[in-house]
Amino acid sequence: MSRKPIGRVVLVIVMGALIGSLTGQLISLVLPEGVVKDFFLKSAPLAIGPAQVDIGFLGFTFGLSINFNIAGLIGVAVAIYLFRWY
Repeated sequence: MSRKPIGRVVLVIVMGALIGSLTGQLISLVLPEGVVKDFFLKSAPLAIGPAQVDIGFLGFTFGLSINFNIAGLIGVAVAIYLFRWY
């Protein structure tokens, strides 16, 4: 079994989440209002920050916000499954 670079693994996970979330949004356009639509679009936010760093002449604001939903998690699972053979 070959070792895959961690950067490539992270990229695959992020791309899977993006594609899964996009697919979830497209599904939401097709599905009527109801439990199934709410199931795919219900999200749990995870946020860190904002943290501010000011060093006099330069200032930074750092923050991270991620919204997990079922469609995004399915996209990550499919991406990892397909990445095993790449």
